[in-house]
Amino acid sequence: MKLYQVLEETATALPDQEITCLADDTRKVQPGCLFFCIRGNRFDGHDAAAEMLEQGAAAVVAERDLGLGDRQILVPDTRIAYGRACAAWFDHPERKMKMIGVTGTNGKTTMTNVIKYILTNNGHKVGLVGTIQNEIGDEIVHTDNTTPMAFDLMQLFDRMYRAGCDTVVMEVSSFGLVQRRIGPTHFQTAVFTNLTQDHLDYHKNMEDYYQAKRMLFEVCDLAICNIDDAYGQRLYKEITCEKCSYGCHENADFYADVIKIRPTETSFWFCSQGKSHQVTMKMTGMFNVSNVTAAMGVCLKCGVPMERIIASVSRYNGVKGRCEVIPTGRDFSVICDYAHTPDAIENILSNVRGYTEGRLICLFGCGGNRDSAKRPLMAKAAAKYADHLVITSDNPRDEKPEAIIADILAGLTDSKVSYDVVVDRIEAIYHALRIARAGDVIVLAGKGHEDYQILAGNKHIHLDEREVVAKGLTLLDAAHETTEKRD
Repeated sequence: MKLYQVLEETATALPDQEITCLADDTRKVQPGCLFFCIRGNRFDGHDAAAEMLEQGAAAVVAERDLGLGDRQILVPDTRIAYGRACAAWFDHPERKMKMIGVTGTNGKTTMTNVIKYILTNNGHKVGLVGTIQNEIGDEIVHTDNTTPMAFDLMQLFDRMYRAGCDTVVMEVSSFGLVQRRIGPTHFQTAVFTNLTQDHLDYHKNMEDYYQAKRMLFEVCDLAICNIDDAYGQRLYKEITCEKCSYGCHENADFYADVIKIRPTETSFWFCSQGKSHQVTMKMTGMFNVSNVTAAMGVCLKCGVPMERIIASVSRYNGVKGRCEVIPTGRDFSVICDYAHTPDAIENILSNVRGYTEGRLICLFGCGGNRDSAKRPLMAKAAAKYADHLVITSDNPRDEKPEAIIADILAGLTDSKVSYDVVVDRIEAIYHALRIARAGDVIVLAGKGHEDYQILAGNKHIHLDEREVVAKGLTLLDAAHETTEKRD
């Protein structure tokens, strides 16, 4: 591809030439490459610019004069320039499909999956960009980030377009927005779910976190905001594009009413423009009522008839690791959920509390090398609804699990809730199964869809909680048989 095609409107005095690849990573530079100097938290690409030219890069794109003469191209922001170049490299696939973005702390995965399911069931071929996996129609594509890096994202969009996708539904993270990973992508519809404490190890404070999320609504035609959330109310007032609101209150454009939550299903009335429609879904919990209400509003705006939306919602089985019931065949239940913030813990437990006949047992930990301030808050949130806690590890990374757990326990100083500490997560799950009684519900919080655990040195080990529960039940049966033989 020619340099001027890559740069489009970016001014340069360099002669037009063939560019072999784009890179913002020094490890990916090849002869003829256009290297973008990105400033990160630990490394500044500007410091390696001269070396990249020595390795054969055709030119470098920088934010300041590096004294490299006619082999440097100066721009105000290299992240923005890189995103635009990546889009141009693939002939702007983001312009060729309808783009729907969802941002917020909680609910993004469920909402994007519901939207994709409804649209797919109504004649659209949909690409999905999300936390659990990326999807091109029915094809599953592995992902390492909620919002992929700029080049990877545009390459994924290109694959989606070439495969016949007419719509893309994507989770848009605060990291992805601040780091300009979405490039010049413009969204026809953008949804704001909520904002609660998370990622404050990266963002300076909640205001910085909010402003990061708000960036999505500067590049969309229609905003749909959750006005049950204080930040959603604020965003709704501040944005200037076309907007709709959703929630569980009558003053919203789309709202849920007469909500009935049961252990295996939920029913409610979806209300909009003076009309009400009864909805029954297999998912449970108030948070899922909110997620589905927004998803239905999005699909209505996409032109899907209401009766077809309701039929699709009634058939949907839910998202892996989001209030997922793990079969046990016992007189107690096990639920797996991705809840890893204080608000998410409170949401899942408050909803499960409503239909728990026995004790509500919550097993959770907190991630290492992440926002430590939320650890005691997680404990307080769990203690508010659970009868018993099993405190364990999540993804400890480079921190000592015992130190993380000590931070968690600080939140239980004034609590009377009973708890056990079992550092090893697998053993902790076995313990929770051993102490469960008839009517109890065990909530395994934090891992959700993940089938791994991250240890020191970024070492990933296999850990699928569905498999752990199955093995734990087998061990429990074996122990019972041994006891009976002894008796």
